[in-house]
Amino acid sequence: MAKESPEKGRPELIWPLFAGLDVLDGVGPKTAKHFAGLHVETPKDLLLTLPVGGVDRARRASIRDVALPGMATVEVTVGRHRAPAGRGPYRIEVEDAKTSFQLVFFHAKGDYLGRILPTGSRRIVSGKVELFDGVAQMAHPDHILAPEDADQIPAFEPVYPLTAGVTQKGMQKAAASALALAPLLGEWIDLPLLAEKHWPAWHQALVDAHTPTRPEDLSRSAPARERLAFDELFAHQLTLALARASVRRGKGTVSVGDGRLRARVLESLPFAPTGAQTRAIAEIAEDMGKPVRMNRLLQGDVGAGKTLVALMALLVAVEAGGQGVMMAPTSILAGQHYAGLRPLAEAAGVVIEILTGQDKGAERRAKLAALQRGDIHVLVGTHAVFQDDVQFADLRLAIVDEQHRFGVHQRVRLGAKGQGADVLVMTATPIPRTLSLAQYGDMDVSVLDEKPPGRTPVQTALVSTARIDEVVEHLRKAVAEGRQAYWVCPLVEESENFDAVAAEDRFKRLRAALGEGVVGLVHGQLPPAEKTAAMAAFSRGDTRVLVATTVIEVGVDVPNASIMVIEQAEIFGLAQLHQLRGRVGRGAAASTCLLMYRSPLGETAQRRLSVLRETEDGFRIAEEDLAIRGAGDLIGTAQSGLPRFRIADLEAQTGLMALAQTAARALLAKDPTLMGPQGQAARVLLWLMEQDKAIRLISVG
Repeated sequence: MAKESPEKGRPELIWPLFAGLDVLDGVGPKTAKHFAGLHVETPKDLLLTLPVGGVDRARRASIRDVALPGMATVEVTVGRHRAPAGRGPYRIEVEDAKTSFQLVFFHAKGDYLGRILPTGSRRIVSGKVELFDGVAQMAHPDHILAPEDADQIPAFEPVYPLTAGVTQKGMQKAAASALALAPLLGEWIDLPLLAEKHWPAWHQALVDAHTPTRPEDLSRSAPARERLAFDELFAHQLTLALARASVRRGKGTVSVGDGRLRARVLESLPFAPTGAQTRAIAEIAEDMGKPVRMNRLLQGDVGAGKTLVALMALLVAVEAGGQGVMMAPTSILAGQHYAGLRPLAEAAGVVIEILTGQDKGAERRAKLAALQRGDIHVLVGTHAVFQDDVQFADLRLAIVDEQHRFGVHQRVRLGAKGQGADVLVMTATPIPRTLSLAQYGDMDVSVLDEKPPGRTPVQTALVSTARIDEVVEHLRKAVAEGRQAYWVCPLVEESENFDAVAAEDRFKRLRAALGEGVVGLVHGQLPPAEKTAAMAAFSRGDTRVLVATTVIEVGVDVPNASIMVIEQAEIFGLAQLHQLRGRVGRGAAASTCLLMYRSPLGETAQRRLSVLRETEDGFRIAEEDLAIRGAGDLIGTAQSGLPRFRIADLEAQTGLMALAQTAARALLAKDPTLMGPQGQAARVLLWLMEQDKAIRLISVG
């Protein structure tokens, strides 16, 4: 059955590609259902499902010309048939130009074989030849044809991915039939780029990709495949560029500060900002001074000093006579931001306040009234600031911390709180360039890739769990010297109940070893008030060791803590280990991170932990993580909004993604409404790739 009537606006030229699969040769309603296992529902999906391999079926004079076991396509004279005496195979003797061998069939029907391979006839057979007890055999040939039909066997036969109920022959036939439906389309790629890359036109690229003639045609860098991968990435980047353009069309508020508040903060700092911080602050201030809305991502490695950059951005808003808000995913983090920003804000004479779900009654009402009057300049909070009763006098800047906890919708809602408020998203997770382009291609990016002065490198060591007593002893000495430590317990079976048990068990053991009152505990099952109290006691130094599950992964800042112990480090992801390690090394004391693992270590775990031991560069760690785990796992594709590409490979084709972004932005700069010849072709590509949302974003203004 064909899919519903063509989507409103979809060009008629490509309607056939969105029909039901049963329009294709050899595909009935039943087979069409099986194709769903390959995520194939339309001829278009099949066109973008390329061969994964190929078989050499070039004609040989004899099987002697092939290294056995191997594929052979030869012309033979059919000899005598030997039907099995019992349950054995059916054998047919054949002879090629140089030697004889056997065709072997299991569970075969003799009358059928007699019809297709009559004794004395000439036939082309193609299949795998193996030696069995010194006799050459071809079991169940893939092809048996009369010599005059030999051209039906390609010299190099494509091999497609399969799923239950779909055969190789069925795939080949359906793909050839889908190719016949593919129309000739206009060119959406810039012609100089096309020429420079030696890429074929879209239709030719499909033909070439589905009819490889040698193994090299199957490689990612083959011109046809590279072009089709680029098309996918280009459609995706065009969608993001259109989203970006639509945000920019939303009138922003021009916020230009006079610099007086920022100067006061810089004077009160005991150090000078890094070059990266200075650059990021300048980029943000420039964006805020434009009449279009800012939509910028601030990517900083652990401890690169995002807080200072965020404060400077908020001060631009205040200097310009407006307000700023900074949001964190948890009340612990919001509290940390507030504690970190308050002394600096107060040094500049700026009123800063915090709002979380814990604010109730008269206190909450008083804060909201002050906010609405404009008496509060900067608000720090959790998603409680989304609530309808939270009204600003003049919101100029919204900062969202830890992007991966917030979706795009929340970004938009937050921006809607202020008429044209600028949006700055901060993430402490260094994201490899390809993924950052795939996920945040609609945003401008500032990167903090330098560490502020005064941060000590963290010594990282691998320790087997068998040596846990030594680790506890090491901790006892460190605590006696006045140092503080985190002890992170593993995630057990992805269940907070199990995590809590594991953490409580470790807490009891450490308390027994180190003494009452020395060890604190925080995990996901604790009531918020208890969590906050445990963190506060550790921050004050009342407790010396904090046993925790990964709730401390982001944003916890206790400069005196200089030891991080991570139990069963082998089961954590690289990015997570890097985040956890970033909780120490924040003060002047030499810091250590002990990665405890259970022997024996698997190869992947060994590679992960070794990378961590060798480098503290979060961007290098992120690239390694991508290489080890792949894009989907890295962000958890389900909630990441990462597109599923059929041909493009995010890990292997970084350069292509960057090229696609440049090309998409260049096309929109030249033709914002996509009405020129190249723009019209690009519209067809967006329909083809089902980027209908993007098409709605093309404004005619």
